[in-house]
Amino acid sequence: MENIQLGIHHLSFEEVCDRDYLQELIYPDMYKNYYWSEDFSAAYYIAQAKAGFIAVTDVYESRELLLPEIQFSYALLHFKDLHISKKVAKLIRDKNLTIEIDTNIEEIAEYIDISHKNSWLSKQYTKTLRATDGVDKNFKIITAYIEADGDVVAGEIGYVIGKTYTSLSGFSKKESRYKNYGTAQLVLLAQYLQSDGFAFWNLGQPYMDYKIALGAKIYERQAFLKRWTTAHSS
Repeated sequence: MENIQLGIHHLSFEEVCDRDYLQELIYPDMYKNYYWSEDFSAAYYIAQAKAGFIAVTDVYESRELLLPEIQFSYALLHFKDLHISKKVAKLIRDKNLTIEIDTNIEEIAEYIDISHKNSWLSKQYTKTLRATDGVDKNFKIITAYIEADGDVVAGEIGYVIGKTYTSLSGFSKKESRYKNYGTAQLVLLAQYLQSDGFAFWNLGQPYMDYKIALGAKIYERQAFLKRWTTAHSS
């Protein structure tokens, strides 16, 4: 597999743990963002996450690969910028919605798989997330969701590193009676993170309108990394 030609480069465990290598060769290269690995170990996953990558999966020649991405830019929400529309505020108040924070990875992953066609959140990826339990005291996978009518109607999976939270993937039910519940889940999660003393919420790719509507600001890679390193290492 070392000779695989994907148009992207292999990233070994040793490289992703080598701070000098990252700072000299990976971070400054604004022509590259995706890298690949066959290493689905908990140790590799935690290392790439701490280095600022956000990993997805893809299949090449029948082999599933982990694709850590050091993005060109990131959407970050600083909680003072959180925007709550009157409509969503009313929904939260009238339905008495609350956010549930848990570690039921498999359940929420199943909801995500049902909601999204060709989801990159594969069974192997989910097993990797579960395998990170207890490996690193500064890293934790969490699920955040809201319930209505006795069922989970919107939620997501992400990870906590230090004083940062990073979203991976989420879902909200599409039925008209659950309109705005997805946004309500985001608002309630932001409020939870703020109350728990988080520095910011890393929403990942900045190209989705809902992130900007929520109040997120776009940071180019180097500006993100400066904030990232400070927040998750303190």
